[in-house]
Amino acid sequence: MKELFPMKQIMGFVFSLMLTVVALAVYFLNMSFAMGMTILVVTAFIQAAVQLVVFMHAGETKDKGAIYTNVYYGVAIALVTIFGTLLTMIWGYN
Repeated sequence: MKELFPMKQIMGFVFSLMLTVVALAVYFLNMSFAMGMTILVVTAFIQAAVQLVVFMHAGETKDKGAIYTNVYYGVAIALVTIFGTLLTMIWGYN
């Protein structure tokens, strides 16, 4: 059945705007670097999940398992790359 009013997309858009306001507040509020970066990283991952599920319709097809597996694999590779770079460049791997 087709929806006449795209409530899911409207709510996703509003939630995206709220996440953007939270990220913008990091710029305007005087907070520590660690707190600001934590808020920005968390809002970025939530924003990516909202975009993937709501606007890219990742869970609406029969191959949603493969789509989510590829996303998890991509996130794992990104995290290994980031922490591997930190290990070698900053934390002084010997």
